Amino acid sequence: MVDFIADYYQNIESYPVLSQVQPGYLRANLPQNAPSLPESLETILEDVKNQIIPGMTHWLSPNFFAFFPSTVSTAGFLGEMLCTCFNSVGFNWIASPAATELEMLVIDWLADMLKLPKSFMFQGTGGGVIQNTTSEAILVTLIVARDKALDVDGSGNLNKLVVYASDQTHSTFAKACKMVGISPRNIRLIPTTIDAGFSLSPIQLKAAVEADMADGLVPLYLCVTLGTTSTTAVDPIELLAGVAKEHGMWVHVDAAYAGSACICPEFRHHLNGVELVDSLSLSPHKWLLSGLDCCCLWVKNPTALVKALSTNPEYLRNKQSESDSVVDFKDWQVGTGRRFKSLRLWLIFRTYGVVNLQDHIRSDVGMAKIFEDFVRSDPRFEIVVPREFGLVCFRLNPDETFGSDYTELLNRMLLDWVNSTGRVYMTHTKVGGIYILRFAVGATLTGDNHVVAAWKLIKEGADALLKTV
Repeated sequence: MVDFIADYYQNIESYPVLSQVQPGYLRANLPQNAPSLPESLETILEDVKNQIIPGMTHWLSPNFFAFFPSTVSTAGFLGEMLCTCFNSVGFNWIASPAATELEMLVIDWLADMLKLPKSFMFQGTGGGVIQNTTSEAILVTLIVARDKALDVDGSGNLNKLVVYASDQTHSTFAKACKMVGISPRNIRLIPTTIDAGFSLSPIQLKAAVEADMADGLVPLYLCVTLGTTSTTAVDPIELLAGVAKEHGMWVHVDAAYAGSACICPEFRHHLNGVELVDSLSLSPHKWLLSGLDCCCLWVKNPTALVKALSTNPEYLRNKQSESDSVVDFKDWQVGTGRRFKSLRLWLIFRTYGVVNLQDHIRSDVGMAKIFEDFVRSDPRFEIVVPREFGLVCFRLNPDETFGSDYTELLNRMLLDWVNSTGRVYMTHTKVGGIYILRFAVGATLTGDNHVVAAWKLIKEGADALLKTV
C-alpha cells in the first residue's frame, strides 16, 4: 500500500486533473454485491488503479488551481497514521487524557502563532477545539448565540432573531442558520460592491441592524469573513465588531482559508480587532498542510459553549468530569465521538516549525503574484479583483465593445477549453454580475514551473478562441 501511494504521487501529473468520467461509470464497472469470500489486496489495488483513479479529480495534483487547495504533508500523513493506530474515541478527558490535553496544547500553539489575545486561549480565559469543518464551527456558535438570546428574552420567540453577513459569505452560513431555527426571512446577506473589494460595509450593516430593531426584531449574530470564497475579500473586523457590539450581537470570524496566512506578520493586520469578537475559526487543511478535515475554533466564553452543547448521561459520568477539573470536548461539538486529530497538527508544527510554515505560505503567495503579473502583461486579460493572498481573480476581456454577455460567454468557453485538456483545473465565480476565472495557488506539490505552464495553456486557449471571434 505504501508503494502504491508513493507511485500515485510520483505519477500524479500523468492523470487528467479533472476527472473525465461520466455519471454512473463506477456502478457499471464494479460488482453489484459485496464478495462472499475475501479478495487479495493486489486484486483490490488493481481495481483502485483501473476504476477508482479515473474517477478522481486530483486535488493534490500540482496543476490543481480550483476552489481552494486542500493541503497535505508527510508530517500530516504520519499524524493521521498515529491517529488511526490509536483509534481513540476521545469524547471526554478520561476516554483518552492525551487526546484532550494535546488538543488543548496545539490549539493554544496556533493561537499564539496567530497572536490571538489570551482571552481565546486555555492559557487565558478562553479555549479552542478542533471541529471537522467551518460548517460545524458556524453551527455550534450559532447555537450558543441563539440559546443566550432566548435565555435573555425569555419568550422563546425564534422568529424575532436576525443574523447578518455579506452576500459573499460562504453558503454554509445560511444553511447553518436554518438548522438552528432562524427563519430564512431573517437572514440578512448584505450586498457588497466591486468598488469596496466585495467586503462588508460597516455603514450598511449598521443601517440594516437599525432597520430590523425598528421593526421589533432582535439582532443575534454577525459572521465576518477573512478571505471570502469567491475572491478572498476581507471584511473589516474591528469596524464591524464595533457595530455589532453596540447591539449585543455574537460576532464570529470565518477565516477558513486566509486565516492561516496571519501567522505571517505581513498578513496579521487582517485580524486587527479580533479582541472584540466572540469566536474565530480557520481550517488548517486549506493552507497549513494538515489534510482534510481539520477546522480550529476558538471561543472567548467556553462556559456558554458547554452550557449549550453539554450532555451528561450516566454511562459517561466520572470523577474528573464532575469535578470540573478537565475539558470534555464532547461538550464543544455537535457529536459525541471524536478522532485524535491534534496529532496531525502537533507533528506538522514540530517538524516544520513556525518559520517554515510561514515560508510555505509566502511561497504560495509569491507564485500567485507570478501568475498575476502574467495576466497583467497580456492586454487581452484583466485582473478583476486585487489579489491579496494565493487567489488570482481574472478574466479574458479582449474588447470592451463586446458587451458583458459576450465577454462572459468567452470566459465560459475558455474555462471549458482549459479544463477539458486535463492539464489544468480551474473554477469560476460570479460577483457583482461579473463572471470571473479563479486561479488558486496552494496545492502542496505546485511549483513555479506549474504556474508558468498553466499560464501558457490559458494563453493557448485564448488564442484558439479568439481566432473564431
